[in-house]
Amino acid sequence: MQSKLKIRLRKGFSLGLMVLLPVLGNLVFLANTRANIINSNLTVEVDGLKNQTGQICFTIFSDSEGFPDNDKNALQAQCVKITETPQKLDFSDLKPGNYAIALIHDANEDGILNRNSFGIPTEGFGFSNNPTILTGPPKFNDSAVLVVGPNTNIQIKLQYFLSN
Repeated sequence: MQSKLKIRLRKGFSLGLMVLLPVLGNLVFLANTRANIINSNLTVEVDGLKNQTGQICFTIFSDSEGFPDNDKNALQAQCVKITETPQKLDFSDLKPGNYAIALIHDANEDGILNRNSFGIPTEGFGFSNNPTILTGPPKFNDSAVLVVGPNTNIQIKLQYFLSN
């Protein structure tokens, strides 16, 4: 009786291993897949520049906090000299997810979106996803673009309400 019990335990153990090994293999595969998530590059083509004077100032946000004008909450904030038309901006090594970008054509290079006495912008501005602007800046969700895969390309069309 003891020997039959050992044989049954061995058969049960073997069957258990046969079921357990594929499950463990899948778990190892999933862990490796998560560890190897490829970060993305985002290329933004800035379209509609009226001229090449000044600079493009941009902020990129990974969530709604501070969007679009509080650069302290931005993932990145920077100004770059305009060198080409259309101007291209490259963001590298972004984790897959939603991002929103706000930018201005800072013609006088003072680092801010200048406005007239009524609060209307006198310099060009734009947002990712090119939302319609009527009475104020868009919400994060209106400007958010999904960045996945090795490369994502978007276009931001500048708007000018008033010219300098």
